[in-house]
Amino acid sequence: MTAFLLATFFLIITPGPGVLSVAGVGSGFGFRAGWSYLWGLWAGNFIVGVIVASGVAAIVFSIAYLREILLFATAAYLVWLALKIALAGRHIAFITSDEAPKFFNGVALQIINPKAYAVNSALFTGFAFMPQNLLMETLIKFVLLNALWVPVHFFWLGAGVMLKRLDLPSSVQRAINIFMAVAMLAVAGLAVWF
Repeated sequence: MTAFLLATFFLIITPGPGVLSVAGVGSGFGFRAGWSYLWGLWAGNFIVGVIVASGVAAIVFSIAYLREILLFATAAYLVWLALKIALAGRHIAFITSDEAPKFFNGVALQIINPKAYAVNSALFTGFAFMPQNLLMETLIKFVLLNALWVPVHFFWLGAGVMLKRLDLPSSVQRAINIFMAVAMLAVAGLAVWF
């Protein structure tokens, strides 16, 4: 379960469309606008989790080798995403828009967000800690995932609000990108190892 919690933390805190967009909304529109959008992201992520846990997990658990294939495919996507982050340059790329995204924009983003599917697939198909009771394991994973997801996304929203107030040098922004990429690689390694 410790590996699951570590992987959940690193998968959620590292950048993807969800966390970058909530930080971008915080940076561009402030905390109040980000609050509604963040809860839309949560609802969308919950929907993706249910889709993964109920549909894909049922297929994966019925075909012995498919779970490992999905796990390695997910890890490969996470490595690709880590490389993309590390090579992003010297600026943290946040969104720009004239109007603040709303709750339903957050839901829609998560429904089409490949990282949401990759993260949920990695977490629900990997890190087995109750193989004798998959239903209970899945329910516990939902609780733990959400217990980490909500505060981490509030952190990113606050970080976006704070970054707007700061004038960070490009070297610091590049270091942030590299840290995020290394964290993503660590999660891919944990997923494959366990």
